[in-house]
Amino acid sequence: MDAMPSPAAPAGRPGPAPLARRLAAPLATLAGTAAAFAYVGTVDPNEPGHYPVCPLLRVTGIYCPGCGGLRSAHAVVHGDLAAALGSNAAAVVGYGIFAVVWAVWLIRAVRGVPMTIAVAPVWWWGLGGVLLIFSVVRNLPFGSALAP
Repeated sequence: MDAMPSPAAPAGRPGPAPLARRLAAPLATLAGTAAAFAYVGTVDPNEPGHYPVCPLLRVTGIYCPGCGGLRSAHAVVHGDLAAALGSNAAAVVGYGIFAVVWAVWLIRAVRGVPMTIAVAPVWWWGLGGVLLIFSVVRNLPFGSALAP
């Protein structure tokens, strides 16, 4: 007797991987991110000596787009969104984008739909431009509210 192909997978095309395998990558990513945030939430970046100083800030005195990111993560862990935004607003936006992309990834993994992210170069250039403007403005007197 010939075996009939399963209704979930058309002939010649493999079916989705088992649920545990599909969830492995998003759950491992969540575990790594949670561990990093837990560490930063425990080891206060506001106290000197725990983390290295930003090399750009040390050499030039200029805040890079990431300056204040650890303090921002620490504030997020402790539920202080105002302090997180004051430390690095761009990082807080990044945390939110990460959370949304991760949730979509998890939902797609549960449904057995592959996750692909294809971003056109124009979006990468736009992101770079926004971060450049953010960096310049946070280093000017009128943008001091964006400085960590």
